[in-house]
Amino acid sequence: MNPKRLRILGTGAVICLGGILSLNLLSSVTLSALRSVTEARRKKLASPCVPCKGKGFYVCKLCEGNATIRWSPLQEPIAINPCVCPTCDGNRIQRCLNCLGKGYS
Repeated sequence: MNPKRLRILGTGAVICLGGILSLNLLSSVTLSALRSVTEARRKKLASPCVPCKGKGFYVCKLCEGNATIRWSPLQEPIAINPCVCPTCDGNRIQRCLNCLGKGYS
Protein backbone atom coordinates (compact mmCIF):
# COMPACT_ATOMS: atom_id res chain seq x y z
CA MET A 1 0.00 0.00 0.00
CA ASN A 2 0.91 3.58 -0.43
CA PRO A 3 2.39 5.12 2.81
CA LYS A 4 0.10 8.16 2.43
CA ARG A 5 -3.01 5.95 2.34
CA LEU A 6 -1.74 3.96 5.30
CA ARG A 7 -1.20 7.18 7.27
CA ILE A 8 -4.74 8.36 6.43
CA LEU A 9 -6.16 4.99 7.47
CA GLY A 10 -4.20 5.07 10.74
CA THR A 11 -5.31 8.64 11.49
CA GLY A 12 -8.94 7.71 10.86
CA ALA A 13 -8.68 4.68 13.15
CA VAL A 14 -7.15 6.79 15.95
CA ILE A 15 -9.87 9.43 15.59
CA CYS A 16 -12.62 6.79 15.73
CA LEU A 17 -11.05 5.08 18.75
CA GLY A 18 -10.60 8.42 20.52
CA GLY A 19 -14.23 9.29 19.86
CA ILE A 20 -15.43 5.98 21.23
CA LEU A 21 -13.29 6.36 24.36
CA SER A 22 -14.52 9.95 24.85
CA LEU A 23 -18.16 8.90 24.58
CA ASN A 24 -17.57 6.03 26.99
CA LEU A 25 -15.96 8.34 29.56
CA LEU A 26 -18.70 10.95 29.16
CA SER A 27 -21.48 8.41 29.60
CA SER A 28 -19.90 6.85 32.70
CA VAL A 29 -19.39 10.27 34.33
CA THR A 30 -22.96 11.27 33.54
CA LEU A 31 -24.30 7.98 34.86
CA SER A 32 -22.38 8.26 38.15
CA ALA A 33 -23.59 11.85 38.65
CA LEU A 34 -27.17 10.77 37.97
CA ARG A 35 -26.85 7.90 40.45
CA SER A 36 -25.56 10.19 43.20
CA VAL A 37 -28.41 12.66 42.66
CA THR A 38 -30.97 9.85 42.71
CA GLU A 39 -29.42 8.33 45.85
CA ALA A 40 -29.44 11.70 47.63
CA ARG A 41 -33.12 12.17 46.75
CA ARG A 42 -33.97 8.67 48.04
CA LYS A 43 -32.11 9.29 51.29
CA LYS A 44 -33.93 12.59 51.80
CA LEU A 45 -37.39 11.06 51.32
CA ALA A 46 -36.85 7.62 52.87
CA SER A 47 -37.58 6.62 56.43
CA PRO A 48 -34.81 5.20 58.66
CA CYS A 49 -34.33 1.44 58.63
CA VAL A 50 -36.15 -0.18 61.55
CA PRO A 51 -33.90 -3.24 62.26
CA CYS A 52 -30.66 -1.21 62.47
CA LYS A 53 -32.30 2.03 63.66
CA GLY A 54 -30.80 3.97 60.75
CA LYS A 55 -27.18 3.04 61.50
CA GLY A 56 -26.65 0.53 58.70
CA PHE A 57 -25.02 -2.01 61.04
CA TYR A 58 -26.03 -4.04 64.08
CA VAL A 59 -24.47 -6.53 66.49
CA CYS A 60 -23.67 -9.83 64.78
CA LYS A 61 -26.49 -12.29 65.31
CA LEU A 62 -24.35 -15.42 65.00
CA CYS A 63 -21.65 -14.63 67.57
CA GLU A 64 -23.78 -12.09 69.48
CA GLY A 65 -20.90 -9.59 69.46
CA ASN A 66 -18.24 -11.97 70.84
CA ALA A 67 -16.25 -12.18 67.56
CA THR A 68 -15.83 -15.96 68.05
CA ILE A 69 -18.12 -18.97 67.88
CA ARG A 70 -17.83 -22.37 69.49
CA TRP A 71 -17.40 -24.97 66.79
CA SER A 72 -16.56 -28.65 66.52
CA PRO A 73 -16.51 -30.85 63.42
CA LEU A 74 -18.01 -33.77 65.32
CA GLN A 75 -21.64 -34.19 66.28
CA GLU A 76 -20.68 -35.26 69.80
CA PRO A 77 -17.52 -33.23 70.38
CA ILE A 78 -14.65 -34.18 72.62
CA ALA A 79 -13.35 -30.60 72.54
CA ILE A 80 -14.97 -27.40 71.27
CA ASN A 81 -12.73 -25.00 69.39
CA PRO A 82 -13.30 -21.24 69.38
CA CYS A 83 -13.25 -19.92 65.82
CA VAL A 84 -13.53 -16.48 64.28
CA CYS A 85 -17.15 -15.73 63.41
CA PRO A 86 -17.69 -16.31 59.66
CA THR A 87 -20.55 -13.80 59.48
CA CYS A 88 -18.79 -10.71 60.87
CA ASP A 89 -15.14 -11.87 60.40
CA GLY A 90 -14.44 -10.99 64.02
CA ASN A 91 -15.64 -7.38 63.71
CA ARG A 92 -18.56 -7.98 66.11
CA ILE A 93 -21.00 -6.10 63.84
CA GLN A 94 -22.59 -7.00 60.54
CA ARG A 95 -24.15 -4.97 57.77
CA CYS A 96 -27.91 -4.68 57.97
CA LEU A 97 -29.52 -7.02 55.46
CA ASN A 98 -32.70 -4.96 55.30
CA CYS A 99 -31.15 -1.69 54.07
CA LEU A 100 -27.80 -3.15 52.87
CA GLY A 101 -25.87 -0.78 55.13
CA LYS A 102 -27.42 2.45 53.85
CA GLY A 103 -29.41 3.23 57.00
CA TYR A 104 -32.72 3.85 55.27
CA SER A 105 -35.28 1.70 53.52
